[in-house]
Amino acid sequence: MPINPAAAANAYAALGRVGADIGNLGRSGAGAGGPLGEGPSFSSILKDVVSAVSQVGAHADTQTHAAAMGKANMIDVVTAVAESETAISTLVSVRDKVIAAYEDILKMPI
Repeated sequence: MPINPAAAANAYAALGRVGADIGNLGRSGAGAGGPLGEGPSFSSILKDVVSAVSQVGAHADTQTHAAAMGKANMIDVVTAVAESETAISTLVSVRDKVIAAYEDILKMPI
C-alpha cells in the first residue's frame, strides 16, 4: 500500500494539530484567565496520540506482510518500519517524562 503525498500531508497536519493541542494545555486552565474545560482534555489528546501510533504500527505490519508475499517495495517497508519505530520511541519518551513528573510531584512536601 503506497503512501501518496496527500495522505502524508494529512498525517503531518494531524500531528501538528495534536502538537498544538498539547502546547495549549497549560494555557487553558484557570491560571491563564480562561475557564476550566476549555480546549481538549488530556485524556482525549492521549487517546488520539496512542491511536495514531497504533495506526502507524498497523501500517508497518501491512507493509511487512505485503513484502513477505512479494507485493510491496522494500523501500516502502523500511520507511514504514522506521516510522513505526520513531513513533513508538517518541511515545515511550513521553511516557517516561510523565512518570518522572508524577514522581516529582509525589516528592513535594505538603
